[in-house]
Amino acid sequence: MTHRLHLFRLCQLALLLCASNYAFSERTDVAPKPTKAIGDHACAESSACATGVQVGVRPHYLIDVMAPGPLKEKLQSCTQGPFKKTDFSIAHRGAPLQFPEHTRESYLAAARLGAGVIECDVTFTKDKELVCRHSQCDLHSTTDILVSPLAKTCRQPFQAAQFDSEGNLESPAAVECCTSDITLAEFKTLKGRMDNHDPRATTPQQYLGFQDIGQNSLYAEPGTLMTHRESIDLFSALQVKMTPELKPPKVPMPFEGFTQEDYARKLIAEYEAAEINPEDVYAQSFYLDDVLYWIRETPMFGKQAILLEGRDYLPDFDSRQVDTHSPSMQALSDMGVNTIAPPMWMLLEIEDGDIVPSAYARAAQQVGLNIIAWSIERSGPLATGGGYYYQSLNGQNPNPASPHEGVISSDGDLMRVLHVLATEVGISGIFSDWPGTVTYYANCLGR
Repeated sequence: MTHRLHLFRLCQLALLLCASNYAFSERTDVAPKPTKAIGDHACAESSACATGVQVGVRPHYLIDVMAPGPLKEKLQSCTQGPFKKTDFSIAHRGAPLQFPEHTRESYLAAARLGAGVIECDVTFTKDKELVCRHSQCDLHSTTDILVSPLAKTCRQPFQAAQFDSEGNLESPAAVECCTSDITLAEFKTLKGRMDNHDPRATTPQQYLGFQDIGQNSLYAEPGTLMTHRESIDLFSALQVKMTPELKPPKVPMPFEGFTQEDYARKLIAEYEAAEINPEDVYAQSFYLDDVLYWIRETPMFGKQAILLEGRDYLPDFDSRQVDTHSPSMQALSDMGVNTIAPPMWMLLEIEDGDIVPSAYARAAQQVGLNIIAWSIERSGPLATGGGYYYQSLNGQNPNPASPHEGVISSDGDLMRVLHVLATEVGISGIFSDWPGTVTYYANCLGR
């Protein structure tokens, strides 16, 4: 017993010594640095909460499977780092390749992966409070609402999938749950989850229990949902810049007297209330009117506002034909728009078997618009073409004026695409679902 007591006291002493070393600097005459509370977590403002930048294994894998050449050799020379935070690496919804999007856990991962800018997609609740969600009506697939008491608030209650007598799917499971149908207090009771669902589900539990075979769920434990204000506090403590996107409402505006301009103004007001430097904020919107409102009414924020390109759904718009761009790049610049952000496929084309800047990219370059691209690391395996984000390079959307076979055949081509965007298109940053990949590239190539 005496021996055990002695050992217990030694352990206590060791713990106290560890605590002392953790809490104080080596110089006892130096006052401890102030801390900033974030929920139940406090962060030293100078330490930025996260530890040193860790890019993870994915960029190393991508480099390993690249075709031989000078770019691969250059990237291989940087495998030992060190890596540091870079504004070229923009976290798209946090780090949703492995963490539930727009959760505190996903944002922390993004900072640790070296993202210098982190995104909060902004929408609003029933009581007009701003929260971080990619869509106003995605709660059914991105949270646990269907297995919570709030399931009764869903705009479209869960409807089971229907099958014929032979078991063939006739109609998939259907449901819709929106932040605008619940209060902020109710929203905060939910937990984030990886965005996925089972279209063949016959119960809410089955709908949420589905995991695609290609989706990583190692870190998919329930995540902590964030308000817009909480994201500002967290990003400030992490010492990263902020890029909120004003998401299109899924309800008619005005919403109970809340106009679109009120919505745009409220977003900026929350940065002003937190005394955030406007130079650290890049507000985004697909609506030109939102960007023009910020330019006119909040010019210090407006000059950094980003106009997201979303005209590809219009029947008269062709990204390859600059005469169909309305407003034109010059007109946008004349209006005071400084930054445009298209999907990355719009910026690239195939010419004689090489990846080159597109006509769209050249038009933006000619008038001096800053260009940001979206989103890398958001596609399936590039061996099967990469889908939407690579459509101008994979043969699925060929250029009639210069038809070529696709040039995407391996995940390693991601680095080649990124290199052309950086060096020939001249993007100033790119959104990524795994910011560590872009962080690695940017550190190695001096972006």
